[in-house]
Amino acid sequence: MSKVLVIIKSMGIGDLSILISNIHAISKKNAKPVTVLAQKNTRARSILKYDPHIEEVIELDEKEIKSFFGIIKKIKPMKFDQSYIYSDSVRLYMISKLSGIKENFNYSLFSKKGKNFFRTAKEFTEKTLNVKVNSQSKIYWDKKDIEEAKKKFSISNEVKNIVCGISASGPTKRWDINKYIKLFESLDTKFKCKFFLAGGLNDEDLIEKIKSSAIGKKSISFSTMKISETIPIIAACQYYIGNDTGWGHISSALNLKSLFLFMDSPPSAYGVYSKNISIIVPDGETIETCGHNTRVKNKISIEKVLSKSLELIN
Repeated sequence: MSKVLVIIKSMGIGDLSILISNIHAISKKNAKPVTVLAQKNTRARSILKYDPHIEEVIELDEKEIKSFFGIIKKIKPMKFDQSYIYSDSVRLYMISKLSGIKENFNYSLFSKKGKNFFRTAKEFTEKTLNVKVNSQSKIYWDKKDIEEAKKKFSISNEVKNIVCGISASGPTKRWDINKYIKLFESLDTKFKCKFFLAGGLNDEDLIEKIKSSAIGKKSISFSTMKISETIPIIAACQYYIGNDTGWGHISSALNLKSLFLFMDSPPSAYGVYSKNISIIVPDGETIETCGHNTRVKNKISIEKVLSKSLELIN
């Protein structure tokens, strides 16, 4: 059996989460776990910690990813037989070749920009492996950790436990925090709720606004937690409501019913891959027309999101 390396160029947690189904397909086709090479920003080592399809995760920091020969030096001694490169990067292809890997599969080199992230990955995997890929990703986690999270944070099915995706990679992808507060307060009048605030240290101002609101005492922040601490908590919840963020894609991969607000990213590339994701786009946009540089976040009303949230929960 071949020793396989999967190379991921993308930097985001969400990107990694979308690609998991493709990694699983490669592992199943080769009938053995694979090694993943990814940037540290993807948090691949934490997210794939319990995945039976993963042999090892090699994470590269910002300095290491820039070192052409440094990467070769790292992977050449591991003597891989095959590489699957989720990129059209000539640089990554040459690194793979010069690392002594005989079979290298990659996106078409020098191809046109503007690829659809999810569809390009799926089509590449299906064509290369000659298999059908179920695009629904799955994150594996230790059941004991999830049970401990339930006890620690009093998570039960008697309460609507909602992961709130208030964070985003940029301001144009972030729905107004005051609208989120009104939304969550409305949900709290209709159901017994607990809110888990999915944001980091850079989102402390947003988190503080929620903490100061009527639902503040029912809110728990992720801002000081490691990603490996948040995953079992998310796995214990039932719903995700929020922006198009890594937290949302993790939630979907943990089988939460998820509602994504797309404002400055294309749902056709980052939303339709999962049966768990319901999509909201700004007024006047469709799943196909909404994309990068749409920048009309003010055209999503509280009433629209509340209606979709009630559909999700009911």
